[in-house]
Amino acid sequence: MTRKARAPRAEKTATLPRPSASAPADPSPVGPALARLEVRNLATIRELELDFADGLSVFTGETGAGKSIIVDALGLLLGSRANTDLIRTGESDLLVTGFWNEESAESSADQTSTDQSSASRRLAAQGRGVARLDGEVVSVRELQEWAQTRLTIHWQHSAVSLLGPANQRALLDRGLPDQTAAYTHAYREWQEARARLERLRTGERERARQLDLLTFQSREIAEVAPLPGEEEPLQAELNRLANLETIAQSAAGALTLISDGEENALGFLGEAVRALNASARYDDASAALQQELRAALDSLQAVSGELRAVAEDGAADPEQLARVEGRLGALGKLRTKYGPTLDDVLEFQAGVEEELAALTRDEQAAGTLDADVEALFSEVRRSGTVLDSARQKRAAPLAAELLAVIRELGMPHARLEFRLSPLSEPALYGPSDVTIQFTANPGEDLAPLSDVASGGELSRVMLAISTVLGADTPAVVFDEVDAGIGGGAALAVAEQLHRLARSRQVMVVTHLAQIAARADHHFKVEKAVEEGRTVSRVRPLSPDERLEEIARMLGGNTSEAALGHARELMEGKEVKPSDRLKV
Repeated sequence: MTRKARAPRAEKTATLPRPSASAPADPSPVGPALARLEVRNLATIRELELDFADGLSVFTGETGAGKSIIVDALGLLLGSRANTDLIRTGESDLLVTGFWNEESAESSADQTSTDQSSASRRLAAQGRGVARLDGEVVSVRELQEWAQTRLTIHWQHSAVSLLGPANQRALLDRGLPDQTAAYTHAYREWQEARARLERLRTGERERARQLDLLTFQSREIAEVAPLPGEEEPLQAELNRLANLETIAQSAAGALTLISDGEENALGFLGEAVRALNASARYDDASAALQQELRAALDSLQAVSGELRAVAEDGAADPEQLARVEGRLGALGKLRTKYGPTLDDVLEFQAGVEEELAALTRDEQAAGTLDADVEALFSEVRRSGTVLDSARQKRAAPLAAELLAVIRELGMPHARLEFRLSPLSEPALYGPSDVTIQFTANPGEDLAPLSDVASGGELSRVMLAISTVLGADTPAVVFDEVDAGIGGGAALAVAEQLHRLARSRQVMVVTHLAQIAARADHHFKVEKAVEEGRTVSRVRPLSPDERLEEIARMLGGNTSEAALGHARELMEGKEVKPSDRLKV
């Protein structure tokens, strides 16, 4: 479900500056772009509405201004753990809503329209929360799955996705779809056959017991041979047989009134027929009525005969009564054991027959299954060897590509490699574990990335991966990716972010002027005291305001020297293609 994009409310947000005509044309981001963020009562934010565009957006501000609150807000949309401490003091809840532009084709050729989908998350002070997608209530997991296809956040000190072995392996396997698919198929077939053989080997006694039980159950039901819907007519027949004396007495009473009494209906009806003899000769209507009376007399005589048969049958046939009672008893026993209804019994019988057939097939196949499992395992080993060989072939060039970027991002002595460690037994993902080994310092041994990388180093490794391999989502957020760097490394980080922003929507919380100078859109986070309460605000900067902010970031003031330096940094934003970093 999507809705037409609405126009931004101009009275609350300023129009963002677009890249200048001289800026290089970047390809549009793949997938839906984050168009708008609305925040209410989050930490020091009372109310905030921001509109976003493609390219590189930066968030800057004084230390302590709350720059990372924007990241926290987006994190809630990604399903991050809700903490009631995030709710603004004195408020009952917080609300974060994001709007994504979705392109859809129009009926006319070469035209598209922009629809808008939304995601929101509300957290109450009592701890209860509500997640919504396009206004419909969903679980937090559903919200997370939806948002994770549109947005990635690399938090300072918590790039968890990169620390996971599965994600490190996925980086290497990204270029090996055929090899991974072939191995996974072989592994699944082997595991299925292996599990089946294991059941046969370890469950001989259990299978024999199960066969006996199922055979008994099948035979017990088959001997009764229940039919759908047969109980109701049987129960009706039993009721009739049990009440034959009452039925006979009722029939005898009716018979007395109709024919056997001194005065009876048949006698009166005969006299009525005879009474019309004279008039019927002269009157057609009387003749017709006489004929109807004769027909009624005939019918009543027939009923009288049937009543006589019923009245004379006052005793039940013991054999018939026993047969009906026995049949109902047998059906009732089946219902008690396999019911509660006869339809349930028949369904149970079908399941028993199916299980018997499967156990019989397993027993017949036991002789050849050993050879099948061994053949399938050989295929797993073969496809595993092919996969590991392809991984080894890809590992060194990919590591070199990543390392070239990482070293330019302020870690000139970094080393990185993908290490394959054979497993004792093949796993679903391959015959070997894959881990990224890393060190940022000279003289230190390589170690697992998750053990040795600091938060800032991890963020820059992720930035290198995003630019070399491409980010997995249309929008990417970096929180303090520039921690602990400056000078040439800062320029390199800025260049990498700018490059990534050609094909992705990139947002960065930064304290570096070099990164801010490369931005297409610049937001400033400010903190103020209003009515005795701290309030954080975020606003887009005009070109003049942006110059002053970059000057402040460079020298802590807006002196002429600082402004001049900032102007030079901004004017040097564009670089020749031949001067760009090679990755």
